[in-house]
Amino acid sequence: MASFASYQTHFKAFGVGILLAALGVGAYLQFGPAASTDLPTLTVYKSPSCQCCSEWVTHMKEEGFPVEVESKLRMKPVKNQVGLPESLAACHTAVVGNYVVEGHVPAQDVKQLLRDAPDVRGLSVPGMPVGSPGMERGNRVEPYKVVTFTPSGETTVFAEYGR
Repeated sequence: MASFASYQTHFKAFGVGILLAALGVGAYLQFGPAASTDLPTLTVYKSPSCQCCSEWVTHMKEEGFPVEVESKLRMKPVKNQVGLPESLAACHTAVVGNYVVEGHVPAQDVKQLLRDAPDVRGLSVPGMPVGSPGMERGNRVEPYKVVTFTPSGETTVFAEYGR
C-alpha cells in the first residue's frame, strides 16, 4: 500500500518553493539586466494601446536606458508642451535630460546626442518608418532619417538608415 505525505509536509514544500522563488526574483532584480547608471532616465509619453511604442521602450531598456513610461490618451498637448514642430511628429514623445526624442529614434543616436550635447531641442524620426526600432518587420528597412531640431523648427540630418 502506497503512503502519502501529510498536509504538513506539502505545506513545508510549498513554503520552501515560495521562498526560493522570492530569492530568485530578488537576485534577478539585483543582478539581472539593469539600466546603465551612466545614462539619464528617459521619460516616454505614449498611448496606452500603442504596441510599437512599447517595443521602442523595450529597445531603449535593452540599450541601458532607465525608462519611465507615462500613458497619455491625448499626445498633442505633450508634443506642444515640449516644443515639437508638428511636421516632426510621430507616435511617442520622450524626454531625456534637456532633450526631446520624438518617434523611433535608435538608442545609439540618443546616446550620441547626450555625449555630444549639441545646442538643439532634440531628435526626431518623423512618422513610423518600417525597420526603425520598435517598427521591425523582418529584414525590411524603409529609408529614414533621424533629424535634430531647434526650438524654432530648423532641422539637420543627424543619421540615415536603410539606404
